[in-house]
Amino acid sequence: MNTLGIDIGGSAVKGAPVNTRTGRLLAPPHRIATPTVLPPAELARVVADLVAHFAWTGPIGVGFPGVVTHGTIRFLGNLHPDFVGCPIVKLLAQTLRRRQADIAVINDADAAGLAEVRFGAGRKRQGTILMLTFGTGVGSGLFLNGHLYPNTEFGHLRFHGQPAEKFVSAAAKDRRHLDFPAWAAEVDAYLHQLEAVLFPDLIIVGGGISADHAKWFPHLTLSTPIVPAKFFNEAGIVGAALAGEA
Repeated sequence: MNTLGIDIGGSAVKGAPVNTRTGRLLAPPHRIATPTVLPPAELARVVADLVAHFAWTGPIGVGFPGVVTHGTIRFLGNLHPDFVGCPIVKLLAQTLRRRQADIAVINDADAAGLAEVRFGAGRKRQGTILMLTFGTGVGSGLFLNGHLYPNTEFGHLRFHGQPAEKFVSAAAKDRRHLDFPAWAAEVDAYLHQLEAVLFPDLIIVGGGISADHAKWFPHLTLSTPIVPAKFFNEAGIVGAALAGEA
């Protein structure tokens, strides 16, 4: 099945059609920058612009940076506060003039994890797999023997008395003017906390900064194997499509 995968982030909305049997993108990803924090109706129109770019009429899967249950946003960290309680599937269906059944919305890090477990670095791996995405915030997806436990939000664990993503996200690295070794030291301390409570068999790292893994993985001191996402920053697009394939 071919499905349009859309990844909503803190600074852009991007997407592409995906062959959900192979995980391959069927066209180059299209990216629409969102330099300001947009309320729900405006962000829905950005999604509509992306759908129009591909002239897409088939099923759509959307990765959203927040907790999504039964088509409604329950919690988020980096988007407009009006999204809390927003019936996101209903809003997108109205904006796109589609049936709600044709649209699926999933947490963005859960989406990235779906892609990696099905086609990427976690393929054919058993046990506990932790997917982490480092971007505007820190997203997480937790899998046991290929099955997703949704909406974990480990980026909001307390770290230095505040949500961890304020210190260890890729955006925090830039905001704090840290080089890779200094940032990796913070990430290492954070990962040790996760390792101590989850004892994962594998950690997969996604987000744009995963492409630079050679600059900071050597500074980590974990017992758990850690690998970059196979899809790098496109994992969210592929996983969103997988969520929308049904």
